[in-house]
Amino acid sequence: MQTVANRPFRVVIVGGGIGGLTAAVALHQRGFEVEVYERSSKLEEVGAGLQVGPNGVKVIRALGLWDQFDKIAFQPVNQVSITWDDASLRHRTPLKETATRDYGAPYTTLHRAHLHGLLRDALPAGAIHLNANCVGATSTGRGAVARFADGSEVEADAVIGADGIRSAIRAQLFGADSPRFTEQMCWRCMVPMERVPTRVGPGLSVELPHGDYSGWIGPNGHVICYPIGDGSVLNIFAGHVTDQWVEESWSAPSSQEELLAAYEGWNEALLGMFRNVQHVYKWGIYDRDPIPQWTKGRVTLLGDAAHPTMPTLAQGGNMAIEDGYVLGRSLDRHRDDIHAALKAYVDERQPRTARVTLQSRQQFANNRKVPPPPFLDRTWIFTHDVTKEPEAQLA
Repeated sequence: MQTVANRPFRVVIVGGGIGGLTAAVALHQRGFEVEVYERSSKLEEVGAGLQVGPNGVKVIRALGLWDQFDKIAFQPVNQVSITWDDASLRHRTPLKETATRDYGAPYTTLHRAHLHGLLRDALPAGAIHLNANCVGATSTGRGAVARFADGSEVEADAVIGADGIRSAIRAQLFGADSPRFTEQMCWRCMVPMERVPTRVGPGLSVELPHGDYSGWIGPNGHVICYPIGDGSVLNIFAGHVTDQWVEESWSAPSSQEELLAAYEGWNEALLGMFRNVQHVYKWGIYDRDPIPQWTKGRVTLLGDAAHPTMPTLAQGGNMAIEDGYVLGRSLDRHRDDIHAALKAYVDERQPRTARVTLQSRQQFANNRKVPPPPFLDRTWIFTHDVTKEPEAQLA
């Protein structure tokens, strides 16, 4: 392995979420010395589902993790759209039988914690440090330094800020600002599949097989439901339009009563599922305008720290997964020139993530129309494969 100043090339990643861990795995597999610093006392994800689209699955495969991933992921059979009040069918589109054919990989859903654990287990013991609250990072003459709230510092050849939408490293690089409240919040919860109806709508005329991905579309929100893992649990993302500020946290506690009150008047089949959930969390949804540059010196950003986006295209996690792979490849190809490596990384990633951020906003605006227009095309997202040479994506 190439070395820097007679030692291994060392990268520090601040943030132990899915994006940070994907980057760590991609770098570790290429022979880099990688350490991850996470502010939490436990390395875990809040209980919630995650959609890993074909573009994200291609990265999982390239990292050699498909066999393990396939055991913890579900492949929804159809994508179904249902009207909020009478549960009439808007459309039903095959998903499982067409995804690989049309996009080059399956469309999958799983528990965030399971993917988190898979990535964590792909790293060497001792690579992850907990209770490490990073307050900023700066470049030095021949490296970079991450600084922590307890006064400690860690040096590396490069520091990666994967520390989320309220990134301390982003504030250090580009100045403190506030993310934009999108006038949307959501509840996250799960329900046992045996509590989910198999028929809904007028006269129970609409089949709702337990293997389907369903979206209930209404005037003041949308509710996305999909099986995760072995299919025994249905994950619920209940989006709600509001101008009232909601804490930007996946773990802010809520209640079944608050959830039901927000969807008063919606179809009884959906409300019946809500009455069977136990743990309910609420989340205020924020994003930021795309910025042209993520890097200063030997410090760069990744995932939500660089390009926080609304969940309406289900691409936040996928973009972070793609970031991690491209970062690993760029650093590997430009070991002798860290500035060239980080420039190549941002040049490849910034245009794509900016487009996703802006289309996510447009999709949210469309969802608020009555009736909502057809879903914006995501083919360009799903067919993309960051594991191929960048030039191949221009076709």
